[in-house]
Amino acid sequence: MGRQLVPLTLDNLADLPSGCRACVFWELDPVSGRAAERAGRSESEKKAWLTTVLEEWGSCGLLVYVDRRPVGYALYAPPAYVPRAGAFPTSPVSADAVQLITARIELGSQHQGLGRALIQSMAKELLGRGIRAIEAFGDARWSGPRCVLPAEYLWAVGFETTRPHSAFPRLRLELRRAVSWRADMELALDRLLAGARARPAFRPS
Repeated sequence: MGRQLVPLTLDNLADLPSGCRACVFWELDPVSGRAAERAGRSESEKKAWLTTVLEEWGSCGLLVYVDRRPVGYALYAPPAYVPRAGAFPTSPVSADAVQLITARIELGSQHQGLGRALIQSMAKELLGRGIRAIEAFGDARWSGPRCVLPAEYLWAVGFETTRPHSAFPRLRLELRRAVSWRADMELALDRLLAGARARPAFRPS
């Protein structure tokens, strides 16, 4: 099995799942996001967002390929580039952290260590840039695929609650811990990433 992890760029943006390419749930504030969807501008707004982050901050995503086929991805960025985060009751993300926006491994590619490799690669890359931690908003009432990652599985792979909430706790993972994840966390991570997808099923306000 040929495995490759590469940074997300404008050249390989098309390798994201179609739903993610056309989703600006995190990249725009709620009002602007709805306007973009109504006008059919979501995909162009996603491209514009990626362009801005790459130019101003640097790499903000990873794609994982198996035998040259894209099977997973992770998106992340500093909180200043994630307008939707402000709509969550447990915002803001800590100033010393990068937000894990969303991530996914295709169902048919689970149990191959891809999820752990993806997140560990992200952690190593961010550590090299002086970032200490990643934070994410968890969905404590998760019942199906959506943009917000399920809190249960974030906890399972080592995230700790930094601001509790009955629906959307904010969770944190120190990057040095992510780099040394044990293999026995892999099942929970696979379930986490397989359950995530780009299309939102709700709109927090």
